[in-house]
Amino acid sequence: MEALFYVVPLLMIGVAVFMLVKVVRRSQDMRSAWSSGLTAEARCLRTYTTTSGGGDTMVSTTLHHVYEFTTREGRSVRFEEGNGPSTVVEGDLVTVHYAAEWPERATAHAPARGRLAAESGCLAAFLGVFIAGCVIFMVVVHVIFSAVDTFLP
Repeated sequence: MEALFYVVPLLMIGVAVFMLVKVVRRSQDMRSAWSSGLTAEARCLRTYTTTSGGGDTMVSTTLHHVYEFTTREGRSVRFEEGNGPSTVVEGDLVTVHYAAEWPERATAHAPARGRLAAESGCLAAFLGVFIAGCVIFMVVVHVIFSAVDTFLP
């Protein structure tokens, strides 16, 4: 029974660390694409939405776009990006920013370094507090179980 109080928080920490890695990686990819100075004209091939939640929780909808562009080397690249503007529809041409090393990690979002830093920083801070809370919970549970074991025969 005691193991449950350690395993569940460890799983929650694992999920939070995974999310933190994804946030940091996407932030680095976007900064790299914006900093490279390479742009191309891309066509929006498809748009679709995904929803999550429902029932007793709030429903969240995310708009996704699928873009295709040609790099300066002549390579055709197709990528998908979430949270794009709702004004972009299939067939529209947009400017994408990409790094020469990873053109498939391109972005159609306009450079907004401050906003990206604020969003990533706030999410990283939240996840850090969440992880710290899980660790504190495990320490408190350990202390309680140690105290109970000391007083019980």
